[in-house]
Amino acid sequence: MSAFAAEPRLEDLLGSVEVRYNHAKTLQVLFQERYTKAGEPRRVESGSLMLRKPGRMRWEYSQPKGKLFVSDGKYLYLYTPDDNRAERMKLQMSDDMRAPLAFLLGKLHFSKEFRNIRGIPEASGTRVAAEPQSDNLPYTQVEFLVAPNAEIHEVKVTGFDKSVLDFHFDQEKLDPPLNGKLFEFQLPKGARMIEGEQ
Repeated sequence: MSAFAAEPRLEDLLGSVEVRYNHAKTLQVLFQERYTKAGEPRRVESGSLMLRKPGRMRWEYSQPKGKLFVSDGKYLYLYTPDDNRAERMKLQMSDDMRAPLAFLLGKLHFSKEFRNIRGIPEASGTRVAAEPQSDNLPYTQVEFLVAPNAEIHEVKVTGFDKSVLDFHFDQEKLDPPLNGKLFEFQLPKGARMIEGEQ
């Protein structure tokens, strides 16, 4: 039975989202990221996100300046300028909640990736809430705010520990020319590399 049997309009909207992002080879967008965890101050960061098929990501932060998060499709690299250190971890083993966003340039198929998919109409579009099909992922729920033109404006990821990573996207560009070298991590001079938990 279709996950959307009772909501044909939601099925149509998500089909349009799948077409939009599955046909794109690259994507560039400005982002604001808010991270909330109980007992800790909220962290707000921002910058530019670039995606390239298959599974390549580059999060270039303007706030805090110099922070960098790169996926080459096999490994994730997180560089923090404050301690001049880079951490490397295998993409499949990562519990980083930015990792799920790589599916935007994978083979996006909502009914295969998610279960209990619900649509809530809002003034600026439709908020889609869903749970991952797999229990082996570091998050328990994802919400997308989808505009009428099938553009994703927000993604909210809730982790097992109830932490929330909330992204707001702006000025999306589909298929901009992005050099492959952008997705190859270069260790800054004097920085040290550590291996993340595998």
